[in-house]
Amino acid sequence: MSCGSKLHEWELRSSLEELAGLAETAHAEVMEQVIQFRDRKDRAWLVGKGKAEEIAQLVEDLEADLVIFDQELIPSQIKHLEGLIDAKVIDRTQLILDIFAGRAQTKEGRLQVELAQLQYMLPRLVGKRRELSRLGGGIGTRGPGEKKLETDRRHIRRQIDILKHDLEEVRKHRRLHQARRKKQAVTQVSLVGYTNAGKSTLLNQLTESEVLAEDKLFATLDPTSRKLDLSNGQEVLLTDTVGFIRNLPHQLVASFRSTLEQVTEADLLLHVVDASHPESSEQMKVVEEVLEELGAAHIPTLIVFNKVDQMVERSTQDELGEREGNRMMISAFNQSDLERLKEKIEELLYQHDFKGTVSFSVEKGDWISALYRHAEILHSETEDLEISFQYRLPRNKLSSLPRDLQEKMQIK
Repeated sequence: MSCGSKLHEWELRSSLEELAGLAETAHAEVMEQVIQFRDRKDRAWLVGKGKAEEIAQLVEDLEADLVIFDQELIPSQIKHLEGLIDAKVIDRTQLILDIFAGRAQTKEGRLQVELAQLQYMLPRLVGKRRELSRLGGGIGTRGPGEKKLETDRRHIRRQIDILKHDLEEVRKHRRLHQARRKKQAVTQVSLVGYTNAGKSTLLNQLTESEVLAEDKLFATLDPTSRKLDLSNGQEVLLTDTVGFIRNLPHQLVASFRSTLEQVTEADLLLHVVDASHPESSEQMKVVEEVLEELGAAHIPTLIVFNKVDQMVERSTQDELGEREGNRMMISAFNQSDLERLKEKIEELLYQHDFKGTVSFSVEKGDWISALYRHAEILHSETEDLEISFQYRLPRNKLSSLPRDLQEKMQIK
């Protein structure tokens, strides 16, 4: 069910189609879709009482047991709608939270989803028919004449505090891992994009992994990293991140912020776009807005138009095209496309590398080992007790070299 102005009819219909996809991801069967155009939302019913009565009749005729609204419902609207409609009433946010709850696998992911669910639930306790499954117990937990609603709220706030504490502990460990990777000068590439753009499939194909990849919205939630070997012998860390979506619940954005902020640590972003989707341009804008919000808009980005094998009109490739240096058209299942992509990743990562020649005594064993460890040796030549190296050094590995070696190489 969607409600909005006629000025944005195409956007409303698109959002409703996406809602249907989300419902199917949650294993719900979509029986009917309803759109109402209004100048403003009804404060009590969202859609107006007349339309709510029509929906109630439709639910009865279809024998449906769930109604999902595309807009977020406030507590009073839920109360009125559930009083009229003989079915469970939820909104887009609650549906996405339910999907996330079923997909999160890591400890951090599960904590993030539970926190978001409780933050969503807290202001909506009024009018709830069901009691919470876990209540505070023990002597002294209930004051004289305290209402159950107040007890429920206090219990949720206490759980929120516990979850925030647990999440901070998990994040401390992740920050330690990030610091270790920085110290080791590990090159990081992050896959970002709209949900179901094919990021997990691309990760699997590039790294020969077996990460879950399904034709569903939010098939994977938890960040997954794999090693990717490039043709120049360099090894980079390729990370798949949670997919974005329009109107992503702010509770989830807040809860998953630390996970999403991993992209800010990347040396390169691969913005994966479903080239076959009719609204790929709008989806790209959603992703760009989230990256801007996260402070990652400055990171070098390669836009990867995936699923070109599913495009109906191949001529549109010229419009999306590769005329710009930061765009590529590929199919994740085409080996030659994957090789081209790896070459482009290598080019973008190492186009600002330091290149040169350095010579020093063969007795400088620590310099020699450091150079082999952090630079690509293009050519070496030994004459008497001098050894000459022609090298290429990734910019992000400069800090790993001994200071006196940097001075010898005249790198500034």
